[in-house]
Amino acid sequence: MSTNPEREKELIKRAKKGEAYAFDALLSEYYMTMYKMAYKYIQNKEAAEDITQNSCIKLVRALDGFRYQSAFTTWLYTIVINTAKDWQKSQNRHHSDSGEISLEPDKAASNEDVHYAQQVMDQIELLPQKMRDALILVTIEGLNHARAAEQLDCSESTVSWRVHEARKKLNLWLDKGASA
Repeated sequence: MSTNPEREKELIKRAKKGEAYAFDALLSEYYMTMYKMAYKYIQNKEAAEDITQNSCIKLVRALDGFRYQSAFTTWLYTIVINTAKDWQKSQNRHHSDSGEISLEPDKAASNEDVHYAQQVMDQIELLPQKMRDALILVTIEGLNHARAAEQLDCSESTVSWRVHEARKKLNLWLDKGASA
């Protein structure tokens, strides 16, 4: 994750203009972040690598659409997760004979667990943007509230409130699912 917001903004601006060096620098800076996002979602090293590569390709096409309304990592997260979902769908089509996606033995998860995780991610995507950004930065990216506040350009207490509200909404969804 970039420690210099001005450098990040300059790289994004230059990459949007088509400067290959700036885009390469962005990828160097964020490739591992993208990989970690993909791996947390899919729990498979090889699949996470494929998803990260595909996300890089999508990033080239989508970068012009970045409007600085959220942290760059939050915006990247959306690209990576959507790419992971697309990857899962393609795997389900290609592996319909076996009915399962092959996972690493030490990280094996049941299809129900993977499906449930995807449902939770879908619910996170339905949260209001500011809540979603705070929740992603704190819960998924592992930032403390102070660092998330810097990324989101708001106060630490605002981040705490947004994360609290997001969790409340997710818990309501979980409670509905448990009673259904």
